[in-house]
Amino acid sequence: MVIQKFPERCPRCARQISVFDSSSGEFVCGNCGFVLREKTEEVGYEWRAFSPEERDQKSHTGAPSTLSKHDMGLSTVIGYEFRDATGKTLPSATKSSIYRMRTWDQRSMVHNSSDRNLRIALSELSRIADKLNVSDFVVEHAAYTYRKALGRGLVRGRSILGMISASLYEACRNTNTPRTLKDVAPVVNMKKKDLAKHYRLLVRELGLMIPVMDPVKCVSRIASRVRLSERTQRKAFEILNTVRESKTSAGKDPMGLAASALYLASTMAGEENHTVTQKDIAEAAGVTEVTIRNRIKGLKHLWSLK
Repeated sequence: MVIQKFPERCPRCARQISVFDSSSGEFVCGNCGFVLREKTEEVGYEWRAFSPEERDQKSHTGAPSTLSKHDMGLSTVIGYEFRDATGKTLPSATKSSIYRMRTWDQRSMVHNSSDRNLRIALSELSRIADKLNVSDFVVEHAAYTYRKALGRGLVRGRSILGMISASLYEACRNTNTPRTLKDVAPVVNMKKKDLAKHYRLLVRELGLMIPVMDPVKCVSRIASRVRLSERTQRKAFEILNTVRESKTSAGKDPMGLAASALYLASTMAGEENHTVTQKDIAEAAGVTEVTIRNRIKGLKHLWSLK
């Protein structure tokens, strides 16, 4: 609530000091509680401004436009509550008319096959992203990649689910989000081989530059699954930084490197609570025990030269 002076005096106590209730939009007399004005419209900005530069920005209404919706989030939607502006229930005759209007409004949003394709694909993208627990930034990037592929005609004759899953995996790779093909494939009920085929098609046809995944990004994810301490994770970071400086990580699986660095760090730090085996870390990272043993040999050699 904000206390301020009202331009008119209270008709009861003749005071000008009033209280504005932002939740109800009412001006109330600060002395006797008489409601001076109700349903006042808010004409200011929708966000809090902490500097003069922010106050100069233009205000906006509604949700921002987004690529993760087939209509960019700019179209109008007729609500499912059969009530008018005052909250009263609509009569039965009006309900049937509103129902028909809503049906035709939804149909009018889809004009051609590309719109129908986008509507299906982006709804699947929302479902997959929710299961993989990725950020909205990754979802926006995946929607942008899929729109480019649709514009180039790469989706024609191919699985919508496969192309949108490959776009999401490409977005994870481009934003350094630790999600692998083994993580995405079970969520979309596809074989890893088929998903990789769609991913290679996107990279080749769209000319995408995919950065190599940083093994450091995978350490926390593996450590949380096997419940390793922060001290062990910091030791693993030091080992991986040594590998990065030596430039010997080229061509090696980032998850395998991260798992090997964690196992080596756990043996150095001496985990008191429990003993972590190579099998535990291999299952948490999705690699084999042989991979961990082979990578540990190189890591021990680099650490001894430090």
